[in-house]
Amino acid sequence: MDNPVDAALPDPHPRPEANDRPTRIHVDLDALAHNLRAIRTHAGVPVMGIVKANAYGHGLVPVALHLQAEGVEQLGVAFVEEGIALRHAGVTVPILVLGGIHAPQVAQFLAHDLEVTVSSITKLRQVEQAAASLGRKAVVHLKIDTGMERIGVHSENAGAFIDAAVSSRWCTVKGIYSHLACSDDPASPMTREQLQRFLYACSHFDRIGAPMPVRHLANSGGVLHFPDTCLDMVRPGIALYGVMPDPASRPTVALKPALSLVSKVVYFKVVKAGRSVSYGATWTAPVDTRVVTVPIGYGDGYPRALSSRGEVLVRGMRRPIVGRVCMDQLMVDLGSAGTAYNGDEVVLIGRQAGETISCEAVAQAAGTIPYEILTGLNARIPREYVRHASGAGSAA
Repeated sequence: MDNPVDAALPDPHPRPEANDRPTRIHVDLDALAHNLRAIRTHAGVPVMGIVKANAYGHGLVPVALHLQAEGVEQLGVAFVEEGIALRHAGVTVPILVLGGIHAPQVAQFLAHDLEVTVSSITKLRQVEQAAASLGRKAVVHLKIDTGMERIGVHSENAGAFIDAAVSSRWCTVKGIYSHLACSDDPASPMTREQLQRFLYACSHFDRIGAPMPVRHLANSGGVLHFPDTCLDMVRPGIALYGVMPDPASRPTVALKPALSLVSKVVYFKVVKAGRSVSYGATWTAPVDTRVVTVPIGYGDGYPRALSSRGEVLVRGMRRPIVGRVCMDQLMVDLGSAGTAYNGDEVVLIGRQAGETISCEAVAQAAGTIPYEILTGLNARIPREYVRHASGAGSAA
């Protein structure tokens, strides 16, 4: 395969004219590689790159293949289906499925060499049963609940759980982990409490004289703000893509945003004073003004909450979205003297002529978090993968 980034599963939603659609996502593969190196250097330990939810909207298979080519030590996904898709696409690095397991699917984990999150003794027994029936050992990571109350054995009750896993005939304990609830905020005291609870649970391995597995706790916030949580491996998600997880987060690592969302002007008109724009007539032109239409909407995952609140870049100028965002289109006010032509670039996330609209700013305007903005950008938008150093790119 000449270019592993070009490899992908057959698209379940084929887009024969995708290369012609003016709305598209650009993914900067050089930025991804930079972020991986920067995080690894900052943390000082191996990296499990989190590529769940379509790699945070960046594209599951192309991103995973690129991270593998850049030497990522491990990948993390949410569901077994994501792991299987990566195996079919030629990803060979270890893959941990982070979500809670569903017993009928356990055999699929083993058949595709996927590492399993075991979150209770009952789940351990389910994995053992599937492994015994297939005659092959399962590689597992033990999930400890230190404060999320989502999945995992409570840290104070982890002893019996660890004993059962260590003594299992059919499971190899590769890792033990928990998840930080408040690490996005460097001032939150909860992260320290979670770290203490996690280390207490891990100390049971020493008490029983068993080898310590790989301990991983730090997510993006942990990497950025709590170096003590980095332990043996880190699990960056949104930071890997160059986006801060929370307004309170500090940019302690020099990261580069990897995603840009762009479109083009497809219509221009003068809206007379007193005329309203879009559904519900929620915005009315106060004076004669120039309005352009852009072919992207909430059907693509661009939030309707940005109606008359969001901004875009046109010819290097910030311009407001006016009226309600439609399913497939939105309107932008250029003002009474603004100019744009059909085909002019419109930047919804990214840079243009020295101006920037960040994913974080879009999330703030929409009243949500950057995670939701990125993962909401759906498969209707074609992705292009770009390497600035070589000038090469590919589309998906």
